[in-house]
Amino acid sequence: MAKANSREKVARTEAAPKSGRFVKVPGAEIFVQELGPATGPPIVFIHGFGAWSETWRPTMEALADKGFRAVAVDVPPFGFSAVTGDEGYSRGEQARRLIALLDALEIARVTLVGHSYGGRPTVTAVLQAPDRVERLVLVDAAVGFEADPSADREGPGLMQKLLGIGPLRQAILATLLTNPRMTRTLLTQFVADPASVSDELVGIYQRPLVVQGATHSLGEWVKAQVDAEDTVLLDEATYEKLAIPALLVWGERDTITPLWQGQRLAQWLPSSKLVVLPGIGHLPQAESPPAFQAALLAFLK
Repeated sequence: MAKANSREKVARTEAAPKSGRFVKVPGAEIFVQELGPATGPPIVFIHGFGAWSETWRPTMEALADKGFRAVAVDVPPFGFSAVTGDEGYSRGEQARRLIALLDALEIARVTLVGHSYGGRPTVTAVLQAPDRVERLVLVDAAVGFEADPSADREGPGLMQKLLGIGPLRQAILATLLTNPRMTRTLLTQFVADPASVSDELVGIYQRPLVVQGATHSLGEWVKAQVDAEDTVLLDEATYEKLAIPALLVWGERDTITPLWQGQRLAQWLPSSKLVVLPGIGHLPQAESPPAFQAALLAFLK
């Protein structure tokens, strides 16, 4: 932790790029970035683990050019957002923050786009406020499937057990996840083609790592996930209630949330379409922006 503290010296309000702004919602201060006309159809992007709003920049630009109001959110504790009250990081609490953010931004109805771990609060927000969500997009979503259905079910893995121990959890995070020297190595584990991990992409992921208390806040978030009783997010009956149009975009070579998970969601969601991107891993919006943007724009039209 000493090394983490020596790296994390900048207040989040000072470190945040001037291209965005902070929006206060009950119990949190959310950093958002927006592109496109304020009167355009609103599309809200929710990132996954370790990411933040800037990772959506190319997609936001593409949508803004087509007249959409693109809004990317930093979900606490990632990026530059922070919890300011007594609440934590459960999917229900994160979903309530998303809905409160829609209120603050005066967005009545929206298309939600959730990537990876961001799929959890995204789907939960739809269930909490179905009248507010017009369309749903899930991108390689990590919504809580525990294992390949063809494999034997196993207990918690060693890493999960270690992350449940406070001092070890903080040491692991400081050494691996919030250490900028490890950013490129980690990102290459999420893509099919390591060459897609550009210097620019690495720099984007590294930028929030200077924020004061970044490792501590991430530790609190990880603890909430390890302690969660709702590890398996939802069952088939619940998904069948989501009758809104849904797009599922999946990298064919995703090893984090393998393709079978997208195929199962496609079976469960009654009004969904699955688009599989050949040769792509877990980060299609970064690994193949043109293919990802084409799939998204075709759905939005």
